[in-house]
Amino acid sequence: MQYTIQQIAQSLGVEAEGQTDLTILRAAEPKDAGPTDLAMAMAPKYAEDLNAGTARAAVLWEGADWRGFGLDAALFVKRPRMAMAGITAMLDRGQGVAEGIHPSAVIDPTAEIEDGVSIGPLSVIGARAKIGMGSVIGPHCVIGMDASIGQGAYLREMVSVGARSQIGDRFIAQPGARIGGDGFSFVTPEVSGVEIARKTLGDQGDAKAQSWLRIHSLGAVEIGDDVEVGANCTIDNGTVRNTVIGTGSKLDNLVHIGHNSQIGNDCLLCGQSGLSGSVVMGNNVVIGGQSGISDNVFIGDGVIAGGSSKILSNVPAGRVVMGYPAVKMETHTEIYKAQRRLPRLARDVAAIKKAVFK
Repeated sequence: MQYTIQQIAQSLGVEAEGQTDLTILRAAEPKDAGPTDLAMAMAPKYAEDLNAGTARAAVLWEGADWRGFGLDAALFVKRPRMAMAGITAMLDRGQGVAEGIHPSAVIDPTAEIEDGVSIGPLSVIGARAKIGMGSVIGPHCVIGMDASIGQGAYLREMVSVGARSQIGDRFIAQPGARIGGDGFSFVTPEVSGVEIARKTLGDQGDAKAQSWLRIHSLGAVEIGDDVEVGANCTIDNGTVRNTVIGTGSKLDNLVHIGHNSQIGNDCLLCGQSGLSGSVVMGNNVVIGGQSGISDNVFIGDGVIAGGSSKILSNVPAGRVVMGYPAVKMETHTEIYKAQRRLPRLARDVAAIKKAVFK
């Protein structure tokens, strides 16, 4: 992949100055950038490293003195991370999945494969599965029976999509993602200690030990358009209704979505966060890394949960929460400050007690 400075500027809709016909092969940090690299120096603190490299062109902030950095050309951006999105998309060389269908792929004769689909080595496509135009199915992937994947999908190696899953266009799944595993649903013949403890919030009564019986997952997974799923992410089938991931939502590595959960549009779930069963989440929700959400909880539109939050009850729309249990972020900050004061408070109380007893 190679582009001139002018081509990159036109794609991003930004201004460029200098020798705009310079050819760029890749993006690099300023200190590591060479003559054919585009140095990513979008703030003064990064531009300080330009002298350590040999870059001829760089991405800079608006108004930067590009000649003072010894450059031959420069791009000027208002919003650096937006520029990163465009530049990395242009210069992404992909993962090298060959075009066409590999001879070792096993494809059921009833599967529907549209034009321009590439299927990697040792992948398996089940009965009546549908794969949309221009999709890429990497090596060792499995697409279950009656599953449907829209146009322009990109599945990295060892992704599995369970039977009856319905996935929209431009779906991206990183290595090892598992879509459509059975939900974690079990029941005991009689009321269990867990059920009693949940009601009493502590005492499990005289419930006896019992074996767990499996509740099968009759539902599937339903995913909208433009959804991305990280490496080793797991999404469970619904018990009767489908588990749903809304259009535009992004799931990081090692995110777990429990059975029956409903996630809205344009949500962002960061690494190692997990949803129990039957969680209902609105649109534009952001869940920080290593957060956990209890079952049957409702989370309103636009909620932001800080990292390691444990959400045990409903959260109204627009609220910013943090902590265990998750509370308003300003409340959590006050609680944290109070905890920091506890050792000093304990010493003060001990001193007062000693003075009173004397």
